[in-house]
Amino acid sequence: MTARRAALRALVAKKQGLVVPGAYDGISARLVQDAGFPAVYMTGYGTAASRLGLPDLGFAGLGEMADHARNLAAVLDVPLIADADTGYGNALNVRRTVQTYEAAGVAALHIEDQITPKRCGHLSGHQIVPRGEFVGKIRAAVEARTDPDLLIIARTDAISAVGFEEALWRGEAAAKAGADVPSTRLSSTTTHPAAARRSCRSPGFACSGSRSFCSRWTPCSSRSRRSAPSSAG
Repeated sequence: MTARRAALRALVAKKQGLVVPGAYDGISARLVQDAGFPAVYMTGYGTAASRLGLPDLGFAGLGEMADHARNLAAVLDVPLIADADTGYGNALNVRRTVQTYEAAGVAALHIEDQITPKRCGHLSGHQIVPRGEFVGKIRAAVEARTDPDLLIIARTDAISAVGFEEALWRGEAAAKAGADVPSTRLSSTTTHPAAARRSCRSPGFACSGSRSFCSRWTPCSSRSRRSAPSSAG
């Protein structure tokens, strides 16, 4: 498992775009791998739908999601990136989530900033926790991992809940808290990925598109400094 994590970290360190298709069960994960992609993404909506027959509205808990990740990781030779929703509680719960996902064999996981119960990123009506609470969860996630190559992805839904600028501030705050990859759920505005790369000063920025089942990872290029506004949420 450590080798796969190191491989994914090396891919991210190249600061080039990665296309990581989503999978919802073992066979779809194998199909993604056999198609030649460098990694597989365990989709939260796909997990809820395939295992429970329910939408991604917080019905799948830590036990079900971690078990699903374990099954997918077991049939793959490439790294698995897994949806860990909001971390299933507060910062203390996030610590256990990271430990459980790490034991399941994932190479990376993402924690998001929605309130509980959360809503799938493809849906509307997102509400997010205060910026400080989100940053606290990311810090807890970073401290909880035992393998330093396990990637912690900090995902924000601030674009739909508050606005694009707040998403950038949350990404930068998460990076300062130790997140390896800040991530934002994009709206249909096509200028957002380029603006994110120009504005964000962390080493990587993951853009998850609303019109695709893939996560498109794109690096930040600017090192501009700005004064942070008051925390939204």
